[in-house]
Amino acid sequence: MDSAFITVGMPIALIIIMMGLGFEVTLYDFQRVKNNPKNVIIALFCQLILLISIAFGLIHVFKLEPLLAVGLMVLAASPGGSTANLFSYLFKGDIALNITLTAVNSVIAAFTLPIVATLSIQFFMQGHTTVGIQLDKLIQVFLLILVPLIVGMVIRNKKPNFAKKMESFVKYFSVIFLIAICFGALLKEREHLANYFSSVGLVCALFCAISLTIGYFVPKLFNMREAEARACAFEIGIHNSAVALTIAISVLGSTTIAIPAAVYSVIMIFFAFFVGFIFKMKDKRMKYSNDLHIGQQNFND
Repeated sequence: MDSAFITVGMPIALIIIMMGLGFEVTLYDFQRVKNNPKNVIIALFCQLILLISIAFGLIHVFKLEPLLAVGLMVLAASPGGSTANLFSYLFKGDIALNITLTAVNSVIAAFTLPIVATLSIQFFMQGHTTVGIQLDKLIQVFLLILVPLIVGMVIRNKKPNFAKKMESFVKYFSVIFLIAICFGALLKEREHLANYFSSVGLVCALFCAISLTIGYFVPKLFNMREAEARACAFEIGIHNSAVALTIAISVLGSTTIAIPAAVYSVIMIFFAFFVGFIFKMKDKRMKYSNDLHIGQQNFND
């Protein structure tokens, strides 16, 4: 990919995406954490502890090569995004909880993502000097995630009508940008694609399936409502691939590291729709059961 696009275009694009995320967030979304801390803590535990641990385990089970291993860890540490909110809307999740989780997780990811990236490079890239992350790069990741989010929130607070109008533009832009980056990364690595897909495709599919499963059933174990569990499932299972791709290509300077995020960004859409279909079937069964129960009561009366 063109060097100017990597060094300038991708960070600017990520800034726009994170600012657009800020357009959806208000201070009240953070205040919900105090009002209902249990749900947020459970979801963040799944996102920050369980998923990263599972990604680490999958890397060892499937013996991924070092660059792909770093890429999967960066993906696992990436926060959710607007796409998770969209799927929650489509399949009756708790949108308010989604927005709260996205806001909180994005702030936390500004700190944890550089740490995970650095530790992953140090662990998996022993003896390799082609990839590295220095202090200025750590600061760059922090600024790319957190500052645009805050700016977007300030604009939302001061100019709510403008923010509302820009939301749809940023969502379309995010999709186009993600497709362009995925295509570019895959095109640049086209000579190794068959090998990469054979080694990382199954891992990404398993990671996505496990993420969605954990995101739904762990909250259920802690007695979350159905809508809240669905919100957690999509928030935990759908990562902000644009963040992972930008860090891989622009900050770490490796399209190979970007491959897991590129593959995952395609897989997660199909898996999310499949899970949404299951939720729809569950809703139909519940409605049928309720209608049957009401009919039986009316008959008895």
